[in-house]
Amino acid sequence: MGLELKPDGRQSDTALMVQKGVCRLLRAAGFATLTEFTLVSGRRADVIGVNERGTIWIVEIKSSPEDFRADGKWPEYWDYCDRLFFAIPQTMDTEMMPTATGLIVADAWGADFLRHPDEVLLHAARRKAVTLAFARAAALRLHGLHDPLSNS
Repeated sequence: MGLELKPDGRQSDTALMVQKGVCRLLRAAGFATLTEFTLVSGRRADVIGVNERGTIWIVEIKSSPEDFRADGKWPEYWDYCDRLFFAIPQTMDTEMMPTATGLIVADAWGADFLRHPDEVLLHAARRKAVTLAFARAAALRLHGLHDPLSNS
């Protein structure tokens, strides 16, 4: 019997497709990922990944030009990661995405890095806090899949 997380209903079909490809790409690059991860600021990262060295990446998914234009919060994510990426579907124009961030193009089957941003290392205390929050969120989600009644 496989355990499966259900989409929370906030993402479009396009965003879910991009999310799946991004998570596959990050997993292949050695990162464990969580989706819809709430940061201490209250902002929600579309995808966050942590690798075995403790490097933290955040990927902000944009499913359309309108989705990108409506988002002014993305610079705040820099405070919680070593690298920040945007991920977009193949149908979206790459030229509109900020050059200071990384860029990923994705579909439901996979993704490719088009650009890596410069690494801006987190302060040790912030890294520890984000890593601990990541571990707790992952453990709580796993437990919730194993014992759904424990979430009530």
